[in-house]
Amino acid sequence: MTSDRALDTATSRDARTTGSNPLVAAGVDGASVSFREVVKEYGGHRVLHGLDLDIAAGEFVSLLGPSGCGKTTALRVLAGLESPEGGVVRIGGTDVSNVPTNKRDLGMVFQAYSLFPHLTAVENTMFGLGMRKVKKAEARERALAALELVGLRDFGDRYPAQLSGGQQQRVALARALVTEPRVLLLDEPLSALDAKVRVQLRDEIRRIQLRLAITTVFVTHDQEEALAVSDRIAVMNGGRIEQIGSPEDLYRDPATPFVADFVGLSSVVPATAEGGHATVFGVRLPLRSSRPDGPIEVLLRPENVRLATDGRGERASVLESTFLGSLRRTRLRTDGGLTVRMQHAADERLAFGDEVSIEVAADSLAAR
Repeated sequence: MTSDRALDTATSRDARTTGSNPLVAAGVDGASVSFREVVKEYGGHRVLHGLDLDIAAGEFVSLLGPSGCGKTTALRVLAGLESPEGGVVRIGGTDVSNVPTNKRDLGMVFQAYSLFPHLTAVENTMFGLGMRKVKKAEARERALAALELVGLRDFGDRYPAQLSGGQQQRVALARALVTEPRVLLLDEPLSALDAKVRVQLRDEIRRIQLRLAITTVFVTHDQEEALAVSDRIAVMNGGRIEQIGSPEDLYRDPATPFVADFVGLSSVVPATAEGGHATVFGVRLPLRSSRPDGPIEVLLRPENVRLATDGRGERASVLESTFLGSLRRTRLRTDGGLTVRMQHAADERLAFGDEVSIEVAADSLAAR
């Protein structure tokens, strides 16, 4: 079995040499996607509550949320694997609500690789083309081009049992791309992989998506994945979209307490709004969105808290400090009884019970 390190080398080589790749040369006419007031129920239990979402052609949008929030159901409705009780789904401006899956011009990759064990990588990749009556010689050429795109051209004669998990998922991706779909659907495609391979394949998916300009809808519960690859992220909760925006917007200015808690680590600190500003730990900073004067709560990310070198600031004691390689993340309790997290250099060692002084390091504050 070939290592993923060797595969990375092959992929890097392919990335430099696929200028003449016929799949890339053909281009992909990415299509817009829209949900309008889509309702889905299972046994009388409503899973999607009037879902509204617009995705531009060529855009990479992640549906992010906890288990049971409706993100996979939304994807299955888009794929035609589930029929909604109400609303309209459009692809490229055309209502596909009653169009069967095989007529929607989609490519799909799921958590389970779903490769045929008795077929080689190239035969698995060719499968969809065979269903479309593409001649065998042309199908093989296109399948090899798709495998080249994912760094596996030299692995075409291997059977799934001879490939690692990451390689099998790359074959599944090649199989989804070989038909040149207008929309690519990815349902938790990385969750079964180990951490290192997951990051490698995540980056490959984004590279390929940008190269082909294919509209992509990516379902995940992993905020780091969503933040790393998306043009926009729709955070879902209870069958509704709580907020949609760029990764930066969601991280810097969450619109609801749920988004603030789900996307990144936050410490919630009480403050008082006054004239569009709030004072935290003795530092007065502007608020990112307008709030009426009075009591509010502001969000502090770990990188927004630092040690006060001059000894001023808010006194706090260390509850725990975790080594994360290039940095440490430390949880503290202030003299006022607040619990906050701080990110700092790895060589700044802090131990349980240490007394420190902290301050806010930010240009502005997000209020929830």
